[in-house]
Amino acid sequence: MEIVYVAGGCLWGVQAFFKTIPGIVSTEAGRANGITSNLNGEYDGYAECVKLTFDPDSLTIRNIMSYLFEVIDPYSLNQQGQDIGEKYRTGLYSENTKHLNEAQTFINEREDRAHIVVEVLPLSYYVKSAPEHQDRLENYPEDHHLCHIPMHMLNKYK
Repeated sequence: MEIVYVAGGCLWGVQAFFKTIPGIVSTEAGRANGITSNLNGEYDGYAECVKLTFDPDSLTIRNIMSYLFEVIDPYSLNQQGQDIGEKYRTGLYSENTKHLNEAQTFINEREDRAHIVVEVLPLSYYVKSAPEHQDRLENYPEDHHLCHIPMHMLNKYK
């Protein structure tokens, strides 16, 4: 199994979406790439993200990027839907250079690459979100209206 971290705005919808993807073994809501090793207040530069554990025999980084691009606006800096701010930026983070190279290649091969603002960076810090943020839309479906990902996308691959 391999691990990668994806940021796509509100982590609740991103987690719910990726849980439906074949080849994803587990998901965990968290925060990535802040400026300190822990959350000291209002996010300290962290992006809301989802830690994905995946089977590399079933799923590639190219696949993961393609799925991510289905549920984000890759041209929007620090905003997805109604969520605005640095913590809602988009990206793929990993401790594996191969993952980063594959993600960057995915972007570089696109005709619209000059307009894409999705980060592809080494993971510097990761903090698991509090229990109330884990599987939030599964546990509280009435909160879906707070998420930028349409409901039909959350069921697309089930």
